[in-house]
Amino acid sequence: MSDDDHYFSADPAAPFAREEFDAEVWGHRLRLTSGAGVFSKGHLDHATAVLFRETEPPAQGQFLDLGCGYGVIGLAIAAAVPLANVTATDVNRRAVLLANENARALGLDGRFVACTPDQVPSDATYDEIWSNPPIRIGKEALHELLLTWLPRLRPEGRAVMVVGKNLGADSLQRWLTEQGWPTTRLASAKGFRVLETVRGA
Repeated sequence: MSDDDHYFSADPAAPFAREEFDAEVWGHRLRLTSGAGVFSKGHLDHATAVLFRETEPPAQGQFLDLGCGYGVIGLAIAAAVPLANVTATDVNRRAVLLANENARALGLDGRFVACTPDQVPSDATYDEIWSNPPIRIGKEALHELLLTWLPRLRPEGRAVMVVGKNLGADSLQRWLTEQGWPTTRLASAKGFRVLETVRGA
């Protein structure tokens, strides 16, 4: 069983061993601490690497890093966008702990905070949601997750997600559009799709 088999559990069973690594994102070097029981221990996963490579840093605003793991997407935004404020959320309490530790170590904790979903203020809204969503929680749970958080987008807001083609990216794109969340493909690379979902009328 791999360390991240239960990364979407609130309390992973794997012993908590930290592992540091460096990631170069949008011209910024991030020293990150990952850990057993959290997605992608010790390296930047392929999907998130594609997401960064195929996008530019967003403009200033309020951001949500959905399913943040140890925080790499939200921290990359905070590092590259001085006027960004990022909320990162994950059901995995170990991931939340690591994300906040990474923010402090990078000096970004004034503009980045990680918490569990129930700790996010119910009235909080966002200019953009960025995510490498937890596809492996299953289609029904994923749909519920997205329909819970996409309504937090502000008018003219968007969500940017990376999804494996073999994990249903194209069907997810169609489903989101059918649900009233128009979704287009920004890029396709190395078996992954980068999708952009905009707030419908």
